[in-house]
Amino acid sequence: MSRKWISFPHKEGTCSKQAHADFPKEALYEREAGREGFFGPASHFHHQHAPTGWSEWEGNHRPRAFNFNLVENAHQHSPWDVPTLLHNRDCKVRVWQLSEVMTDLVRNADGDELLFIHQGSADLYCDYGHMVIEEGDYVMIPRSTNWRLEPKQPMFILLIENSGSSYALPERGSVGNHAVFDPAVLDVPKINDEFKAQYSENDTRVLMKRHDSVNTINYPFNPLDAIGWHGDLSVVRLNWRDIRPLMSHRYHLPPSAHTTFVGAGFVVCTFVPRPIESDPGALKVPFYHNNDDYDEVLFYHAGDFFSRDNIEAGMVTFHPAGFTHGPHPKAFQAGLEHKKKFTDEVAVMIDTRNPLEFSKEATHVENSEYVYSWRTKIVEGE
Repeated sequence: MSRKWISFPHKEGTCSKQAHADFPKEALYEREAGREGFFGPASHFHHQHAPTGWSEWEGNHRPRAFNFNLVENAHQHSPWDVPTLLHNRDCKVRVWQLSEVMTDLVRNADGDELLFIHQGSADLYCDYGHMVIEEGDYVMIPRSTNWRLEPKQPMFILLIENSGSSYALPERGSVGNHAVFDPAVLDVPKINDEFKAQYSENDTRVLMKRHDSVNTINYPFNPLDAIGWHGDLSVVRLNWRDIRPLMSHRYHLPPSAHTTFVGAGFVVCTFVPRPIESDPGALKVPFYHNNDDYDEVLFYHAGDFFSRDNIEAGMVTFHPAGFTHGPHPKAFQAGLEHKKKFTDEVAVMIDTRNPLEFSKEATHVENSEYVYSWRTKIVEGE
């Protein structure tokens, strides 16, 4: 049954005319309470204190931070041997480190696989041909595609499985299909000399994952033997450097403006370097918000993560639905002073409609003090 949101735009007390800009002098802190991941109805509160100014937190539904650089058993010959770190019914998040040539092919029959190349470079061989992949690349591999990697440099890869479904590009609406990135920048594998050189009659194994168990399929030849193909389904490659972000010098755009891929029940967004808002009244850091319908995961890839303290490349933050989050105090103060004119951070965000769970491998690399990183002063007794 279709539905219509209850809509009654209303003003109460002292408030700004425009969200994320020109705050009342009496209150420095704006908080957005919104539905459906910035696409539904929303209200904006003006507070006298930071909404993240808690002094204590009891319970497990809290913001978390993980250092994925320290994950045990991430260095494996097959991506199906690395532990799942975050998961729900729609997606699985892993990290994988690889330094040696894969002798087996792998195939994910559970859903599309999205690889984000955090470190390293490699030759990718798959059903569709050959391509070189390198640091900063997204590589989308359609469900049940055979593939393998030959690293040129040691690889550190973020894996995001779209369980039971497929990836698509977001609708660009009024800005048109060529905004953010032109589809012409997407690369596909080639049936080139490198691909033809790996044709063989040698025994080859395919490690196929289905229902999270691995089946081994033996062939008396190399199944990567296509001489050509045509169609509109393929492995595709996109580097973050080809993303030209939507910007407004007068308004801090919500994270949804940076959506790169759409999955079933989640989106993948990319934050890339951009100028910081220059209008005197515009908010210059991410706004405090309740993303009350989505869990939010951020994988930090490179640069200075301007809204977070003590976060390094390869780390991950998790902000669950239902609580207010936003910039750390130092970042908020820096935004008020507007000394920095440009952000150079690169990060991958995963927003999931259904709540995420954590494996023991993830909790082993958790910073349990992250929940207190918004404190502006030491609590008495500490």
